[in-house]
Amino acid sequence: KSTHIQSLINENSLLVSNEIIKQRVNVLNENLVKWGGANTIVTNNDPAHFARLEGYFDVMMVDAPCSGSGLFRRDENAIEEWSPNNVALCSQRQQRILADAWPSLKEGGILIYSTCSYSRQENEHILDWLAESFSVESLPIDISDFPGIVSVGSPIAKFIGYRFYPDKIEGEGFFIAVLRKTDGTDTGASPPKKKTLRITANELSMIQPWLTEGIERSFFKQQDDILALPASFENDLVHLQQALYIRKAGLVIGKTTVKDLVPDHQLAMSSWVAEKINSIELPYTQAIQYLRKDEVHIEGAVPGWNLVKFNGHNLGWAKILANRTNNYYPKEWRILKKI
Repeated sequence: KSTHIQSLINENSLLVSNEIIKQRVNVLNENLVKWGGANTIVTNNDPAHFARLEGYFDVMMVDAPCSGSGLFRRDENAIEEWSPNNVALCSQRQQRILADAWPSLKEGGILIYSTCSYSRQENEHILDWLAESFSVESLPIDISDFPGIVSVGSPIAKFIGYRFYPDKIEGEGFFIAVLRKTDGTDTGASPPKKKTLRITANELSMIQPWLTEGIERSFFKQQDDILALPASFENDLVHLQQALYIRKAGLVIGKTTVKDLVPDHQLAMSSWVAEKINSIELPYTQAIQYLRKDEVHIEGAVPGWNLVKFNGHNLGWAKILANRTNNYYPKEWRILKKI
């Protein structure tokens, strides 16, 4: 969902993706890095922490943990784990998450609520609970071009929701509803109380040849890494740092040595990497070797750093030396299965 949203927003929008489970944050981070956007921030927080950001977000999507009945066709474990008690527990958890995060949505902001459950207790009844608990209105979606989607109403408030059944659409079962907050505040990002650690003029001169031109960026240091994000989001980053535990912010450009830059994998995945950077186009067999982080023998490449590609798509970095090629694909992302 985060990668799809990142594909829909433009460079003037900032996506903050939160994953409460620590073990799953790395997967979220990896997916967004591979998607290549610099206008993303990944956090690892309990929803209650978002109350510190009162009136900040324009749009909030809550993909709530649920009993998983919409996955019965795909996952036998979902059937074994389902129970009426689990439905009730998930409904309570969904209410807690929504109540905790609600203050961070600004007045007039949009809430998108979704589950992969068929249970009314986790869907339509949650809409009625929202209507009773907060100042909110239901927003209809034009589904005229999608006849397989089923429109439903909550029992009391008659708020509109949409059900997706696997026999009517391509995919598994889920529920979605869109609502607008009708009270609250609109604070946005407050002026920063502290600044990010800036890079030096020498470091800036090292990294500029690696980047596309014509984009205003803010650069800052995080330990040895040089990070960048669109300049318009610098205040947002500082504001978010004061409230949340940030696991990814913008784009890691790389590390500087005395003489040059050691580029990071995030730069290779980004649309910000300069087209003039030396590159290598690999055939399928060698591309798989590279993604396994095996030794790859490359002939005819320009010595030094090269952007490795397959069918025009960036895969990562390799450094061509006199007698070997160093494979810089991230070890933790390498392909382990035999293909």
